Amino acid sequence: MAGSVGFTYSFLLIASLFAAASAGNFYRDFDITWGDGRGKILNNGQMLTLSLDKASGSGFQSKNEYLFGRIDMQLKLVPGNSAGTVTAYYLSSQGAAHDEIDFEFLGNVSGQPYTLHTNVFSEGKGGREQQFRLWFDPTADFHTYSILWNPQRIIFSVDGTAIREFKNFESIGVPFPKSQAMRIYSSLWNADDWATQGGRVKTDWSKAPFTASYRNFNANACIWSNGKSSCSSTSASRNNAWLTEELDTTSQARMKWVQKNYMIYNYCTDKQRFPQGLPKECTAL
Repeated sequence: MAGSVGFTYSFLLIASLFAAASAGNFYRDFDITWGDGRGKILNNGQMLTLSLDKASGSGFQSKNEYLFGRIDMQLKLVPGNSAGTVTAYYLSSQGAAHDEIDFEFLGNVSGQPYTLHTNVFSEGKGGREQQFRLWFDPTADFHTYSILWNPQRIIFSVDGTAIREFKNFESIGVPFPKSQAMRIYSSLWNADDWATQGGRVKTDWSKAPFTASYRNFNANACIWSNGKSSCSSTSASRNNAWLTEELDTTSQARMKWVQKNYMIYNYCTDKQRFPQGLPKECTAL
């Protein structure tokens, strides 16, 4: 499946709120939070890079907190032998009972595909992992990784193609992230104790520094400030339809195709892990 395949939606309702702002800029929208100079904002704020060497990795976070939104970011991952490295890109609140929506890219030896790891935490509980191989080389060029988060569902997409949907099943007692504002975070760090083939393949520091690049950030989102939420956009051509978006039948079919051909782990089929029965949301699908 080509990465350019569109990600189409049914719009149940167009939200009345709309505000337009300038395109995303890393100087304005993010802070580099750690790495002692290994994170850099370039090209007048149009690009950001994170680097990892034997001494340290690096990371950044958004200046804004969001409560629902569609977040798009283009990433180009660490090329070559990236074994042991993890590039994490996610939304998270703070505290023991935090909510979190994860993309994590697990590196591999040269010529072997990355593992795309996804997870959803609600009220401090995660363990909802789904993992994929990508249908392209994510190190050769930039690709768009998106999180759509509204009160009904969370949708992970790659280049506009849905790969995963996590629905709100509060009606059967499954917590759903909907009351805690979250920031956007990203980091590049060493996890060779588990990241590549269960930790069997270690980081080759002779290939350092490892670098991941970011561009074209866009947030159609409700910004949380002083205990209140306001919706905004970094693109004048969009509106807040994402507040009620859902996958149409074509997008659902494409997602199932991706899952059939590229999913390598699904917690909802891991009966050995859950001998007492699969999680409630798995049986409700």
